[in-house]
Amino acid sequence: MLEQHTTPKASPTIILFDGVCNLCNGVVSWVIAKDKSGKFRFASRQSLTGRKILSDAGVDGIGMDSVLVVENGRVHARSDAALAIAAGLGFPWSLTAVCKIVPKFLRDALYRFVAAHRYQWFGRSDTCVIPSPETRSRFLDADDPPPPL
Repeated sequence: MLEQHTTPKASPTIILFDGVCNLCNGVVSWVIAKDKSGKFRFASRQSLTGRKILSDAGVDGIGMDSVLVVENGRVHARSDAALAIAAGLGFPWSLTAVCKIVPKFLRDALYRFVAAHRYQWFGRSDTCVIPSPETRSRFLDADDPPPPL
């Protein structure tokens, strides 16, 4: 199971996202706005840095349908990743932990449904998002060359 993969302790928490997905980019912007403590760092899954993080974690075969969260050496995917992000943002977002009473297979089924339609519903960019000067330091891949898309 994905959550059993470990990496060296990762602090701060890293969010790996689909850099050409408008929904994913919107979520990253939303997290940045809510993450006042600067707990989260970000990298596109398509970037050299993102691919290295995935490879180091032993999960580079996971499809692009999931955001991944690397936190304290654990890798969370799909609904577990979304809940880890909410928990990391603190109150009131941490209240979403109540969703863990829903069986994982059901949470992940809903996640996969949205993921399968994300380009159709929210669109796709031709390039990965370029962070603003104010948020650049939070993007681990800010200095990577443009990824092959």
